[in-house]
Amino acid sequence: MMRALVALAVLIALGALRLPIERDLAALHRQEHFRGVEFNLDLREKLGQLGFIAALSGFRAIVADGLFIQAHVAWEHTEWSRVLLLFRHITTLQPRVILFWDMAAWHMAWNASVAAMNDQTQPRLALRVKAQREYFALGKDFLERGIKNNPDRPQLYEALARLYKEKYKDHKQASEFYAKAAALPGAATYDRRFSAYELSYCEGQEREAYERLRRLYDKGKQERLPTLITRLKFLEAKLEIPQDQRIADKESNIGR
Repeated sequence: MMRALVALAVLIALGALRLPIERDLAALHRQEHFRGVEFNLDLREKLGQLGFIAALSGFRAIVADGLFIQAHVAWEHTEWSRVLLLFRHITTLQPRVILFWDMAAWHMAWNASVAAMNDQTQPRLALRVKAQREYFALGKDFLERGIKNNPDRPQLYEALARLYKEKYKDHKQASEFYAKAAALPGAATYDRRFSAYELSYCEGQEREAYERLRRLYDKGKQERLPTLITRLKFLEAKLEIPQDQRIADKESNIGR
């Protein structure tokens, strides 16, 4: 009876000690936007016994790097379903590594989608287009989930903006995600400019795009790049801006 009481007391004491530690860990995970690793049977089957044990033991980075090498080999052999499966496990193991999300999206939305569209074994164009769009969606899904795990990092917002621009031809969404990237610490200096460029292609958004581009232009020569000047002149003509308020005809810089 005494031993049972002592054991119960020890369990209660250990539980009391664990509670604040677990609360701190949970708070840290929320702060770091860490969604956790799903150690399910699918992952167990893919990694094998030793790999799964290594992941459980805290060697997720090593396991993820090994799978990343396998994904590169699968890409070289154009094994797109294997590339997809491997990157799903890689990003599950290391959700805070931007490179993995970015590479996964690139392989799906760019490489695999092009391969699907050029697939000579599929004679029907409609089915090739369908497969291409499915790969676009897979790339978009990787970037959206990457952003959920890394909402404080601008790179994936920028990658998603490029996807909307180049694959979906959706200038409105591209503008919004370039703007979201530009609002974060460490963003590239061109993100704000690219957001205004994309907005200038949106029907009904010309006035806002003009005002944003003009503000950039007025900052000085470092912002007066050829694309900015071209889009600004286009909007001046479309909006019928008075001649005395338009920018000079001959003024440009090198770059975009």
